[in-house]
Amino acid sequence: MTGRRIVPLATAPTQVYDMEGPIQPEMAYVALSYDKARGEGVYLMRMDAGAVTIPHQHKGFEDFLILEGEVIESDGTVLKSGDFVSYRPGSRHNSRTVTGCMLVGFDWSKR
Repeated sequence: MTGRRIVPLATAPTQVYDMEGPIQPEMAYVALSYDKARGEGVYLMRMDAGAVTIPHQHKGFEDFLILEGEVIESDGTVLKSGDFVSYRPGSRHNSRTVTGCMLVGFDWSKR
């Protein structure tokens, strides 16, 4: 079928995480439909135990679904496997993990 892309997540090559600026080697991502130049699309993100994202403000919507492990948000909210969170444009936060985690992120512009 044309126009379709299948990504085997278990073997997909990862990129070092740098979405908030500097490279963060304790995190990696797979650009599923993510377009880095536009800052939009879907990505798989893996965070090693102890990883912390840089505080950032969203220009558009950011949603993510925790697939494995736990994420602790900057306000102390603990997100576990199966939890979905949505951030509106203009919101500011950062995330950390004690155990390590894997999530699917969705970054979209304000429409």
